[in-house]
Amino acid sequence: MPNAKVLSEKQAIVEALTARIKSASAGVFVDYKGITVEQDTALRTEMRREGVDYSVVKNTLVHFAINNAGYSELDNVLNGTTSLATATGDPITPFRILNDYSKKLNDKFNIKAAFMDGQILTEAEITELASLPSKEALISVVLGTMLAPITSLAVVLDQIAKKDGEAAAEVPAAE
Repeated sequence: MPNAKVLSEKQAIVEALTARIKSASAGVFVDYKGITVEQDTALRTEMRREGVDYSVVKNTLVHFAINNAGYSELDNVLNGTTSLATATGDPITPFRILNDYSKKLNDKFNIKAAFMDGQILTEAEITELASLPSKEALISVVLGTMLAPITSLAVVLDQIAKKDGEAAAEVPAAE
């Protein structure tokens, strides 16, 4: 039986993981077996840059944390090597980044399970979310759509002004 100090440290880790999972807008569990240190460093750098909290987690401690957070259905994925990526901002970011790495690294890096907004996602939902563009890209598409009619109007008015200018130049000045 572990001593009181070790037990209290593990309880603190479980409490921190529980708080992290509960506050996350989305989370993804990944099997990272076989990736190199260089690949892991690149992944962590990209995650940090995008505001995603990514860390390797112990299955036994995560087991208690996900049960505390209400995701006990995820217990069956807690085997082998496990890492957890959580986002408090844009919920699509961890899906997109991890899916890209999963494609690059083939069988060395696989998404095990995910949750978003209190719901556990199916494999099809994970794939669909991963294919969505980033929040910034979606905003630019919406803004582009909103600006299209205004841009078209400006082009038409410019063409009318140019045409009227040419017509006025062709008419001889009255003497």
